[in-house]
Amino acid sequence: MKKLLLLVLSVLLVSAIAFSFDPETFVNLTIGEPETLDPHYCYETAGGAVILNVYDNLIKYKGDSVTVFEPMISTEVPTVENGLIKDGGTKYVFPIREGIKFHSGNVLTPYDVEYSFERGILFDPSGGPMWMIIEALSGGDYASLEGWFEAYSGMAYSDAVDEDRNPTSEEAKAKLIAFYNEVIDPLVEVDGNNVVFTLHGPFAPFMWIISHYAGWSAVIDSQWAKDNGAWDGNADGWWKWHDLQPEETPLHSVDAGCGPFKVVEWDRAQQKVILERFDEYWRGPAKLKTVIIWGIDEYSTRKAMLEAGDADIVYVPTQYKEQVVNMPGVRIIDGYPTSAITSFHFNWKVKEGSEYIGSGKLDGNGVPPEFFSDLHVRKAFYYCYDGQTFIEEVLNGYGKLVPTDLPEGYLGYDPTLPVPEFNLAKAAAEFKKAFDGQLWEKGFKLTLLYNTGNEARQTAAEMFKFYIESLNPKFHISVQGVQWPTYLKAQRAGYMPAFIIGWLADYPDPHNFLATYYASYGIYASRQGEPFLEFAKANIDDLITAAVKETDPAKRDELYKEVQRIAIENTLGVPLYMPLGFHVERDWVRGWYPHPLRSGTNYYEVYKEE
Repeated sequence: MKKLLLLVLSVLLVSAIAFSFDPETFVNLTIGEPETLDPHYCYETAGGAVILNVYDNLIKYKGDSVTVFEPMISTEVPTVENGLIKDGGTKYVFPIREGIKFHSGNVLTPYDVEYSFERGILFDPSGGPMWMIIEALSGGDYASLEGWFEAYSGMAYSDAVDEDRNPTSEEAKAKLIAFYNEVIDPLVEVDGNNVVFTLHGPFAPFMWIISHYAGWSAVIDSQWAKDNGAWDGNADGWWKWHDLQPEETPLHSVDAGCGPFKVVEWDRAQQKVILERFDEYWRGPAKLKTVIIWGIDEYSTRKAMLEAGDADIVYVPTQYKEQVVNMPGVRIIDGYPTSAITSFHFNWKVKEGSEYIGSGKLDGNGVPPEFFSDLHVRKAFYYCYDGQTFIEEVLNGYGKLVPTDLPEGYLGYDPTLPVPEFNLAKAAAEFKKAFDGQLWEKGFKLTLLYNTGNEARQTAAEMFKFYIESLNPKFHISVQGVQWPTYLKAQRAGYMPAFIIGWLADYPDPHNFLATYYASYGIYASRQGEPFLEFAKANIDDLITAAVKETDPAKRDELYKEVQRIAIENTLGVPLYMPLGFHVERDWVRGWYPHPLRSGTNYYEVYKEE
């Protein structure tokens, strides 16, 4: 029996080693899982890491550059010099490559490009990424389909379409159809073998917004999408596909792309996505045949698989650097700059039904929904973040304190602005002023969430808990871990009293950070409550709009600095850190390099070699 057991174990060991060194199979261990695989809904890195490998865009970045583009689905990169950017930067012409096949076998045509952008604009899910496309094509005037429709029709979208997605009247229906025909349809048109984008005004970041790795600008298979229940391409009825939930879209768990890999399985129970090589990819098949992107939240399990050679790339929190830096067979690439920020932000009015504010009253057993509308409360939390210690001890030095939600090196970055100050005496003084002194006397209870597996966010939440509770025995904070999709949904629903969130640049411009965090139409705005939106509309929006339309870099710079001064004076958030890169891979991995705008690994460029 003992010999038999040893034989079985030996076979399993050999199998594991053979699997590890299989040059056609690649295993990437991360944390969490995608919220959705629909490129027009996905706005987080877990989903983006899949989408960038199964969809292509019109153009792409050249290598690790963020300023030089190469053709992709388009055969040329539009420039003024080659005549493909016209009319003062309001018209972009893309010649479409012939012979590209989608995973379905359908052949890509210029219409697929038009359909992809129009479907995304009309879909425009709440909290999704399509605001960037809408903002660019409207020349910076609008950031949502509903806002654009209201400006065009003089009727609020909610007055035009009822809860069952039906027009409220014949007049409303006529306006909805006319809006598509007169406003949306002319934005992206087919002209022979070209696709022509017509912007309502110049918008400097347009090329960055549509480039690969931007999933929201991916080209999808229009025929497959229509056959499987996506927008049918008609003006009449487009509203039935507007602002759906991710599970309601046919692209939620599958793909309709033409990229080098196709989705063959998304195992929600194991947080595992399996990709398979698309052998008819127009650039030629990838070297890897199978890619497994596996969310394993427990670090010790990821470490053991890395050490055993059962994984090729592994997410390792920087606090565990010393455990892997001398691990045999492991390579570390670190210290590279990132275009990212991780921040702590406040919800100025929590939505009804939240389980994270206790009693919902200022009675010592909870907090009122408007808890963080009080500037003194926000300031008190600000002073309870020990950023330098966090970076040194939690991030192992792989981070930097910055004044606001703008990375160092971006236009508008101001090193003279203060970074978060750790000062418990000032924190106590602010808490004593909050709610006219009642908060200090009555105390409070609330819950802070973090996404399971993200130990940096967990530690940041626990740091706030530790220092705040040390100030007053009546202060109580519960720190709770939940799965990533749950974390996102609670944020988007407005249920969290405060949240920790990161932002990886969509494109390398300050607008992408400062509008995202501070503008009333920014992606994080609705998560911060109605009073925040009112504040942003009155104090922030005009400055950000003026900045993105300004062509003089010096004037843009000053406008963005003014936005940041307002953010600091009103404690709109606590910028926790700007991360520095830390990547861990087996030493047989080839072709990986950092890119500040890529949300995951580009498996077409990666291979394995012993």
